[in-house]
Amino acid sequence: MKILITSDWYTPAVNGVVTSVLNLRRELETRGHEVRVLTLSQSPRSSCRDGVTRLGSISAGLIYPGARLRTALGSRYVRELLDWKPDIIHSQCEFSTFFLARKIAETLDVPLVHTYHTVYEDYTHYFSPIRKWGRQTVAALTRWITARTDCVIAPTEKVRHLLEGYGVQAPVHVVPTGIDLRKFTAPVPDARLRELRRELGIPEDHLILACIGRLAEEKNISEVLRCFARCRHDAPITLLLVGGGPYREELEKEAQELELGASAVFTGMVPPQQVAEYYHLGDLFVSASTSETQGLTYIEALSSGLPALCRADECLEGVVENGKNGWQYESEEEFQTLLLRFAASPELRQQVHQGAVESAAKFSAEVFAQRVEKVYQDQLALADLRNDSREQTA
Repeated sequence: MKILITSDWYTPAVNGVVTSVLNLRRELETRGHEVRVLTLSQSPRSSCRDGVTRLGSISAGLIYPGARLRTALGSRYVRELLDWKPDIIHSQCEFSTFFLARKIAETLDVPLVHTYHTVYEDYTHYFSPIRKWGRQTVAALTRWITARTDCVIAPTEKVRHLLEGYGVQAPVHVVPTGIDLRKFTAPVPDARLRELRRELGIPEDHLILACIGRLAEEKNISEVLRCFARCRHDAPITLLLVGGGPYREELEKEAQELELGASAVFTGMVPPQQVAEYYHLGDLFVSASTSETQGLTYIEALSSGLPALCRADECLEGVVENGKNGWQYESEEEFQTLLLRFAASPELRQQVHQGAVESAAKFSAEVFAQRVEKVYQDQLALADLRNDSREQTA
């Protein structure tokens, strides 16, 4: 198949959408398909290289963090993609590149598949002072977008239920996003982990709670700080917050108010190629976010052998399994109970560590690509049936 993937975000940006697109493209090409990407440039200039077409754009961060708007029509580049004649279009974002995906799909009369990555109603504070209005806006936009696709891919049952609640009529297929497990299963030398621990000033006898990801309000990291404050005196533990973001300053103030001192360590942004080291440095992955659609950081943690203690959420169904590879907690009191039980038992720590490694295999990029490929094949078969029907009635 010739497959065109469209996304507002691509490298060098680092987020869940980019990770998903990179893994999908690589695995589809491994399976013998020809894949090109249509995305936005990080500048007003357009370009095309190595199968990636980048159209000029400008920042639209006031609408949504990291968002960009297309400035150039890029008709020459779009024409080149039309001449290439992809068999199917797979859009990954609901903004600028979606409209190009729709135009190309309509022009060539080929199926348009769309993956719904983001629960935008959890981000409405960026553009609407009233959450209810923000949710209504998101629901209306989602219905409009999905009505112009042949089918939708949801990364979790949580997202499928959300789309049903919005009144989406397009068929929805649940396909968990996969990751390149090799990046995280590869062992990190003990000497490097000891060096990293020294650089961060973490005592050798401390267990490390790793909170890894973007420091943003919707990630609910304030709850992690409060939970940690409840039990940090009951066991030798350090909270390690890895990542940057717009909420870092506020979180550092909260850590001071909670008198966490050196027991809470903020690393700031770290190079993507070093993130795996921080997973391996940790003993337990912690998160209080309920804004995730697929929780790639959870899967990265598990594949690193890092069990998880996370706020209960529908997106974690089949991912974090209580007592096997971690726990989903319902309250701050339960967080405290589970953490102290984990800290007190080396046997339990080893048990959930092994469970984490074993449970991650089903989220490999290879399995992900196989499932998406099946969606493509089904859509092409339906398109053939529609074309046959039109010819018969003509």
